Amino acid sequence: MEKFMFLFRGGETHVHVAKDSKEAKAYIQSWMTWMQGLGQKGILAGGEPLQTTGKQVNGKNKVVTDGPFIEAEEMVGGYLIVNANDIDEAVAIAKGCPIFEENGKVEVRPVQKLEN
Repeated sequence: MEKFMFLFRGGETHVHVAKDSKEAKAYIQSWMTWMQGLGQKGILAGGEPLQTTGKQVNGKNKVVTDGPFIEAEEMVGGYLIVNANDIDEAVAIAKGCPIFEENGKVEVRPVQKLEN
């Protein structure tokens, strides 16, 4: 098995704005159900949602700026590390993600193995 990172980008913002709405709660529950399924199958290796704030250190002078740093639809909202046989299987797993209900994106990237 290889490891792949899913980077979650974009999606509609109503979940972040109205976390107590029935629609937002149902959407969050769909994520929990999907991730629990991945965990039960031994696919999920880790991951977390990300806060919308942060800082960025830039260039040789190490200038620090406050975030977010890009348009909301391109901001990484979270990540998962999953186990899959190859990238095609990882993409198939990603297609089950609830973010697509909110017009979001999942970037699937192989994790580089480091030699000792």
